[in-house]
Amino acid sequence: MTLQRIRESFWFVPAALCVLGVLLAEGLVILEEEVGRLSLGPLDALVYRVGPSGSRDLLGAIAGSVLTVAATSFSITIAVLTLASSTYGPRLVRNFMADRGNQLVLGVYVATFVYSLLVLRSVRAEGEVDQAEAFVPHFAVTVALVLALLSIAVLVYFIHHVSDSVQVWTLARRTRDDLLDVVNQLFPEDGSEGTQSKPVTELPSSDGVAVRADRCGYVAAVRDSQLVTAATTHDAVLLLRVRPGDFCVQGTTLATVWSAPAEHEPLAGRVLSAVTLAEERTTDQDVMFAVQQLVEMAVRALSPSTNDPFTAVNALDQVSVGLCALVSRPLPSPDRRDEAGVLRVRNPGVAPTEALDFVFDAIRVYALEHPLVLQATVKMSARVGGRTPDVALREHLAGQLDLLLAAFERTSPPAHEMARLQARVAPVRRDLQASDGAG
Repeated sequence: MTLQRIRESFWFVPAALCVLGVLLAEGLVILEEEVGRLSLGPLDALVYRVGPSGSRDLLGAIAGSVLTVAATSFSITIAVLTLASSTYGPRLVRNFMADRGNQLVLGVYVATFVYSLLVLRSVRAEGEVDQAEAFVPHFAVTVALVLALLSIAVLVYFIHHVSDSVQVWTLARRTRDDLLDVVNQLFPEDGSEGTQSKPVTELPSSDGVAVRADRCGYVAAVRDSQLVTAATTHDAVLLLRVRPGDFCVQGTTLATVWSAPAEHEPLAGRVLSAVTLAEERTTDQDVMFAVQQLVEMAVRALSPSTNDPFTAVNALDQVSVGLCALVSRPLPSPDRRDEAGVLRVRNPGVAPTEALDFVFDAIRVYALEHPLVLQATVKMSARVGGRTPDVALREHLAGQLDLLLAAFERTSPPAHEMARLQARVAPVRRDLQASDGAG
């Protein structure tokens, strides 16, 4: 998990490109010092045409201009982050920070700057350093010129990329992709973790020992394989009391364990290492956080200061994609077993009804004055209900539509608006209550 966070951090790609820039600069300078001037035929005029003074001026101009463009570009990024944070929600800022395009742009600028400085320090005129001969790393200077041209292309790309990244379609699509990724991870189509249709083993009847958090933070990840290995090694059974997205204070019970008294302490340490606590929620294993981000986008769009129901409709369309995938998958079994088939870990996950309730609860509170959003919610219900074979889930969805109708009626809407919503809900409700299941 730590390695993954490093790869996703904003500085990783720029740092990696800076290292490549250092290696490339030193490598080309050393190569040219050892090999000397090579005959390139017609290309000689392109490579060997700048002396020590010209090379210094060129490298200095490249380094200075690239650094200036980098500062200007990322002041624009900060402005975009501020706009996105205030308009769509501060939690979406993480999408900008993890965006590979922004990281690559910064990496190219910084790497070009570092490369140019390192090559610049190797240029010398005759007699400047201990009466040494003049030296100009022509290949390295030419590569610096190529990097400068690349930086211009990157600037054009960056302007387009930033302009596109603040579009509501782009933000919603990225968040939807995060939701689909976590659904695919936790709810595999092939049911590789087993399904809840299989018998669930009973836990020990005796009281277990609590493993408590040693610090505060959000549960970012739970490594089931490590927990199974630890429980097998210590001949124990674990019941997880938290899941990704939960906030823990120091002393919160993370798991209950049943094992021999001598195994409690070493097993507790391994449980703590397998349950990752972080300062913020992520979508790595947290389905509800991915749903929350799209719902937050819809809710903010419905605020009186924004009053943009079309953005809310777009957010509901995107969240329906993730919900359709979620309800169509077999529900994973909470039991994790060792190779001998012995129960070692029980990890209760997220039920699809929790995600549905979260969306509908928000709509009932914030969208009752927006008929377009209510109609989009009914369409979302039809999509989701048509994808699940679970009769109980379909009935639950029908019940949520009833609650939505009742909440809308309590606002005393115009008769034609009430009749229109009822007319839209009625066929969807009939389909949800049909006994033939999903199509």
